[in-house]
Amino acid sequence: MNTYKHLLVAVDFTESIGSVIERAQKIAQTDGAKLSFVHVIEPAPVDFLDQTMLVDINLDELLKKTASKQLQNLAKKYSIDDADCYLEVGSVKNEIFKKIDELSVNLLVVGSHGRHGLALLLGSTANAVLHGANCDVLAVRVND
Repeated sequence: MNTYKHLLVAVDFTESIGSVIERAQKIAQTDGAKLSFVHVIEPAPVDFLDQTMLVDINLDELLKKTASKQLQNLAKKYSIDDADCYLEVGSVKNEIFKKIDELSVNLLVVGSHGRHGLALLLGSTANAVLHGANCDVLAVRVND
């Protein structure tokens, strides 16, 4: 059985993320591993927005500011050091893969939704991460 050294939890800010984090914490405690969080913001598509709306707000900056605060709150709740929390902007899959490599992660923990069929079970992002990550991946089933 593998002993993990560094776990990375891909977090969103839904209520169900707690069960994913708690599972990762148990594994980290058992293995004496480091635990980090990553949250990825996909750039907002602005094609559908009226250009006059963009004069007063920068949607990407607003999303980043809001996500940063939510990530800090989540880290505090689960006693994760701010230095071990990463907020990235870009393709979710690609940014997670970059973090795995940068941090030498050997277990990625993600949440999955219990729906029917593989694509629905894992979701498109989780499915892509599962099949493309160069480390073990634990998909924790969450309730909506």
